Amino acid sequence: MADQIADNVIAMIKKNAAAYGADRDPSLSDAEITTETELTLLGIDSITLADILWDLEQAYDIGIEFNTADAWANLKTVGDLIEAVRALRAREA
Repeated sequence: MADQIADNVIAMIKKNAAAYGADRDPSLSDAEITTETELTLLGIDSITLADILWDLEQAYDIGIEFNTADAWANLKTVGDLIEAVRALRAREA
């Protein structure tokens, strides 16, 4: 069974990284982006992360309560973002 939240978060990460021309690890293909992939390997910086967080808030009608600096300190992998979305959706449901 497909994980729709994970698929959506990964798609948002790819879209935002591409929009900013992120300098990601050239050995990492789109197909290799998993929950274990570190955001820094994707070229995600704090500004790109802020846009991703905004997109996630809009897509899932959630409020992310931390600032970008806190998020940058706590969200290291794609899986961290996915789990944050799941936790916020469960809390606000």
